[in-house]
Amino acid sequence: MIDGSSLGLYDMMRYHLGWQDDQGHLQEAGRREKEGGKLVRPTLVLLSCEAVGGDWRRALPAAAAVELVHDFSLIHDDIEDGDEKRRQRATVWRLWGEPQAINAGDAMHSLARLALWRLENQGIAAPKVRQAAQLLDETCLELCEGQYLDIRYESRFDINVGDYLEMIDRKTAALISCSITLGALIGTDDRDIVARFELFGRKLGLAYQMVDDVLGIWGGKSASDIQKKKKTLPVIYALERAGGEQRAALLDLYDKEALDRSDIDSVIRILDQLGAEGYTREVATGYYNQALEEIRGAALAQPAQDELKEFTAFLMVRES
Repeated sequence: MIDGSSLGLYDMMRYHLGWQDDQGHLQEAGRREKEGGKLVRPTLVLLSCEAVGGDWRRALPAAAAVELVHDFSLIHDDIEDGDEKRRQRATVWRLWGEPQAINAGDAMHSLARLALWRLENQGIAAPKVRQAAQLLDETCLELCEGQYLDIRYESRFDINVGDYLEMIDRKTAALISCSITLGALIGTDDRDIVARFELFGRKLGLAYQMVDDVLGIWGGKSASDIQKKKKTLPVIYALERAGGEQRAALLDLYDKEALDRSDIDSVIRILDQLGAEGYTREVATGYYNQALEEIRGAALAQPAQDELKEFTAFLMVRES
């Protein structure tokens, strides 16, 4: 679909996916891998399908669909956040303008749904394909709800951990859960196992976002979350825990129209004093362990269980 058209609209999508550069030239394999993202969600589709006893090849259309949904949301997210770079290169809107980037994101969403319907070509029964399509659509709506909350929270200081969990459950955990659920749904007819995999995905998604929160401040993202005034878990924890001068300093910093490098360093210093990184990692580990309990209860074959654990453990210790 995406690689079969010469229309410029598809050049934008191929560029975002890392397949080609901004001049339309195909990227070398190494650059495509680096600039095309980690492919976490499609990998979870395939691993989950195989883990419940299914043939992962039959789940390939669903794997393509969730990755396209993820990428359409990133194109729109870059516009909404004003991000000029993603994966160390210019964002789609920065190169082609906001109107065309919105159009490219919308087109990618449509292609995601078309990809999912190709499950029928893999011999998946029509009722199950419709169930998968409904799940994907419901997840896209949750993504929009989560993004709404994320943007709304940027200018508020009364956000608590409960508000944060509601936001990331929609913005991040929903699509990870959808990926895992789709794989299980395609691979088995056992509703109890599918339900366990859905919960596994929700808990894993919460943990994944919390690790991302840490990386957005102390990792390889140049403290971009602080610069955008995102209400991530370390910041919410600090606002709840800080008192007196620390809280006043945080509020003064976040009240600024824009934060410079010294402001960001000041925020990080306060977060460090309050142990915000350690707290966030501890909470993330708790949700990850809850996720693993769902897998243990699904009575999977040990090799399948081990493979899922190995991949999800990598997600918890990643550095980008």
